[in-house]
Amino acid sequence: MEFLVDKKENIFFIEVNHRIQVEHTITEEVTGIDIVRSQILIAKGHRLDDPRIFINSQEDIKCNGYAIQCRVTTEDPGNNFRPDYGTIIAYRNAGGFGIRLDEGSSYPGVRISPFFDSMLVKVSAWGRTLKGASYRLHRTLREFRIRGVQTNIGFLENVINHPTFYRGEATVKFIDNHPELFEIPRKLDRGTKTLSYLADVIVNGNPDVKFIDTNKQFRNPKTPVFDRYGDYPEGTKDRLDRLGREGFTKWLKEEKAIQFTDTTFRDAHQSLLATRVRTVDMLKVAEGFAKNHPQIFSMEVWGGATFDVCMRFLHENPWSRLKLLREAMPNILLQMLLRGSNAVGYKAYPDNLIEKFIEKSWETGIDVFRIFDSLNWVEAMKVSIKAVRERTGGLAEACICYTGDICSPDNKKYTLNYYLDMARQLEDEGAHILGIKDMAGLLKPMAAQKLVTELKKAVDIPIHLHTHDTSSIQAASYLKAIEAGVDVVDVALSAVSGLTSQPNFNAMVASLENHPREQPFNLKSLNEYANYWEDVREFYYPFESGLKAGTAEVYEHEIPGGQYSNLRPQAIALGLGEQFDEIKRNYRKVNALFGDIVKVTPSSKVVGDMALFMTSNSLTIDDVNDPTKGLAFPDSVVSFFKGDLGQPYGGFPKAIQNVILKGEAPLTERPNLHLDPVDFHMDFEQFQQKFEGTDFLDFLSHQLYPRVFEDYYNYRHQYGNVWYLPTLAFFYGLNPNEETIVQIGAGKSIIIKMLFVSQPDVEGLRTVSFELNGQTRRIKIKDHSYQSTKEMHRKAVEEHEIGAPLPGRIAQVHVNAGDSVEENDLLFVIEAMKMETSVTATRSGKVKRVVLTGGTLVEQDDLVVELNP
Repeated sequence: MEFLVDKKENIFFIEVNHRIQVEHTITEEVTGIDIVRSQILIAKGHRLDDPRIFINSQEDIKCNGYAIQCRVTTEDPGNNFRPDYGTIIAYRNAGGFGIRLDEGSSYPGVRISPFFDSMLVKVSAWGRTLKGASYRLHRTLREFRIRGVQTNIGFLENVINHPTFYRGEATVKFIDNHPELFEIPRKLDRGTKTLSYLADVIVNGNPDVKFIDTNKQFRNPKTPVFDRYGDYPEGTKDRLDRLGREGFTKWLKEEKAIQFTDTTFRDAHQSLLATRVRTVDMLKVAEGFAKNHPQIFSMEVWGGATFDVCMRFLHENPWSRLKLLREAMPNILLQMLLRGSNAVGYKAYPDNLIEKFIEKSWETGIDVFRIFDSLNWVEAMKVSIKAVRERTGGLAEACICYTGDICSPDNKKYTLNYYLDMARQLEDEGAHILGIKDMAGLLKPMAAQKLVTELKKAVDIPIHLHTHDTSSIQAASYLKAIEAGVDVVDVALSAVSGLTSQPNFNAMVASLENHPREQPFNLKSLNEYANYWEDVREFYYPFESGLKAGTAEVYEHEIPGGQYSNLRPQAIALGLGEQFDEIKRNYRKVNALFGDIVKVTPSSKVVGDMALFMTSNSLTIDDVNDPTKGLAFPDSVVSFFKGDLGQPYGGFPKAIQNVILKGEAPLTERPNLHLDPVDFHMDFEQFQQKFEGTDFLDFLSHQLYPRVFEDYYNYRHQYGNVWYLPTLAFFYGLNPNEETIVQIGAGKSIIIKMLFVSQPDVEGLRTVSFELNGQTRRIKIKDHSYQSTKEMHRKAVEEHEIGAPLPGRIAQVHVNAGDSVEENDLLFVIEAMKMETSVTATRSGKVKRVVLTGGTLVEQDDLVVELNP
């Protein structure tokens, strides 16, 4: 018999059942009487006072302590307790003193059907007090691990841990009066998500890897030895903090020894490996490098294409990468590349967004902001320089982007005076350091000597030279620049140097031995780190640019090093891989057509997009200039000529601008001035409502790359944080019987072994079997290459299409084609998990057609009824 009792001990009858109810465990826990056994004995004719039952009188039934029972079900509390179904991937229960489990067929691999009771297990807890029983039950629920289906465990935890509940004050309105019970923290479920990612790569491959060399053999990279428990030696970051910005730049200018910036963590792999190097491979050597080589000037670790690629292809949080590298290298200056008013994107952004981005970048770990404008337009750099000076304690390194050849008598546009004038302007704007950004490697040795010599006379701030070794002679340019007094040069460890990357760090150190400006380094140690990167680089072989040696062709096409490694994969993706030489020739023609512009991201992308467009459509320059062709130019080209990237030196060529804009008036001032500022308070609130569990840095990522961030966010919720996966497993999955160790947190690792992959079933699903820490887990993955013959119902995707809200069987359809319905009128009923769910019209209208009839088995969102649009 069931009843309720109020505070005055009034009894309210509920029901009487002729069978033992599921709550019998509670009575058994507090009385010590086995009700089921006793009932069986009674049914056989035994009396209550029989020795086998031993209840002689009411006094023999004593209540001892408190007991609570909860039922773990496959339901979604946050969605009106909608039943869930599927295959249990992992099942681990919990026990201990005072805990009783009543469960049936709950184990890894069991399939939960939509047509039976959703209960998995009854968990009963006993304690001397109600609060004690609640705590014991809460601990037990926390230790449960059920993966593959949604459960109500989080809701149960909130209930039994609520003060009102364990004080015994919960009434029938308890749930209604406490909506916070439905605020259920999202479980990390890192193991299952990691297995799901690996299973998808094993079955379908990593979509970013276009080819796999099955004969490829990988070496195990060796991390150079360093003192893991020792202090960090003083480095340039410490010096900046101690001297302040003015004192630091004074030290840098007066320092005789040449300084080196290492680009291995950013521009080197951006230029050689399409920016695909992952954080996990950097972190393995970051701390050791900072401790073993504290005399390094700065480490370039962020900015440029890394921000986009981190989210889009590597599924990493770029801000987390910066935080982790800051923690690993606290003594060294960290440097980033900032595209002025384009931040780390490809378009103009509101000024206040640029300012906030710079501020947060500094707070997260950046010390040196290398600021440039893709058209050398100083006007577009002013906001960034000012923001670094006023909102951070970092250094503003403002750049002149070098193109052409100042020593050539044919050069009439980008002359020495042009660069000297620009350098003076940047110093006047407050730059702490002047950067020379030779993005294509066009600065020849004699030009380097001449440019640095004259810049030293023109400005009073230190000079930092950056180049790419595409032509293979840039080490000579560095030597000439060093003799001319340049203060810092960019290099990369030998294994990722040369070609479209920076000159060889190890070789530069060796070549300067006994030089008056020698910066002493432990060359043996540098070589050990280079050996590490040589082995790691093999992991990324699908992203190699294909360039085998330096080439003087760069002086003709002027393709920046960072773009070159990306341009070939773009060409291959468009089916133009065999026409790469033609693309390079068109690149040169487009540059001349557009007025010989400065080419660096994002302006270089404009030229590259147009070269690809011309090649894929077999267009000539005459075709492009012909307004009667009515060509649909790439968006980036139209945006460029509209002035969205700013104003090029010498202005736009009017003829081609008119052809491309088709009469539309271009901008003549900073494009940022036409953009509404970001409302950080309101926009951030709306952002967090849409993207649960995010922070302000995520918001900035979304502001810069809305669609890329959304895809990254959804990917992260599906597969978790995949950045900690070993690189080989991330790109290529695992082979049968291959094992890997994945460190998913500080001091926490999981051991994964891939066992086998099944053949696809009728739906095209393959089962990938793993061992996770010795326990078998099976993941079902859709094989995208398999053509399923099973009949599939179309999904409801439009607003006027009404689909099944959950999997089950259509019990009854209540409308016919042509019927008029009002909002909330009953359309059909779904039965699942012993429940019936009524589905009603979302608006008034007429039924266009009934797609599925009563008795049909449906999956979630299968189209059932279609209303007129």
